[in-house]
Amino acid sequence: MQTEKLSLYEKLARTAVTNLEKNNFQAWYFARREDAVAHVTGLVPEGSTVGLGDSLTLVELGIMDWLRQRHHEGYIRLLDRYRHGLEPEDTPDDGKNRFRALTSDVFITGTNAVTLDGKLVNIDGEGTRVAPLIFGPPKVIVVVGANKIVKDADDGVRRTKEVAAPLNAIRHGYRLPCTVTGQCGDCRSPDRICTFTVIVESLRPRHKGRVSVVIVGEELGF
Repeated sequence: MQTEKLSLYEKLARTAVTNLEKNNFQAWYFARREDAVAHVTGLVPEGSTVGLGDSLTLVELGIMDWLRQRHHEGYIRLLDRYRHGLEPEDTPDDGKNRFRALTSDVFITGTNAVTLDGKLVNIDGEGTRVAPLIFGPPKVIVVVGANKIVKDADDGVRRTKEVAAPLNAIRHGYRLPCTVTGQCGDCRSPDRICTFTVIVESLRPRHKGRVSVVIVGEELGF
């Protein structure tokens, strides 16, 4: 990545981190992905049950592979929403890990956008990312590339509908107006992925630090 772009990402990220902390999030910026991954994995305690939100960023950074390996080693219990047959033998593989994530010890996810004034913007299809983000798990870790930093919540919603949603719909194989025309349209599809729009503006003081945001100085996810 060009030096100029890295420099810009760092400036934007540090502004976002400062304002996230003012809004009672924990927040960090890492220019190098290795440092970001080391920090994220260090936030996952041994013996914890870990839930997941749908996130290409976690895959691209190798965090998904790390979680699966730690699950096999018995270091954590991973509620893997992507792969069947990963649960321990005493837990049925019944496709309910998205629901179990609501009561996990740690929930790890990406975000559609993070604003310069310290807010998280997400648009979700079934609520499986935004529900645990809002309430439930005592620890939430949000990992996001610096390409998703936007000016404000309005820009975050616009970016998600115009960029992230169409690309994610294509990734999941859905045929929606946005995958056909490239633009957000009057979507009546049962596979619609823009169902819930959630803007997390801040955390209450008694929940300070419940959500940790790790910004990586790279272009990650959609």
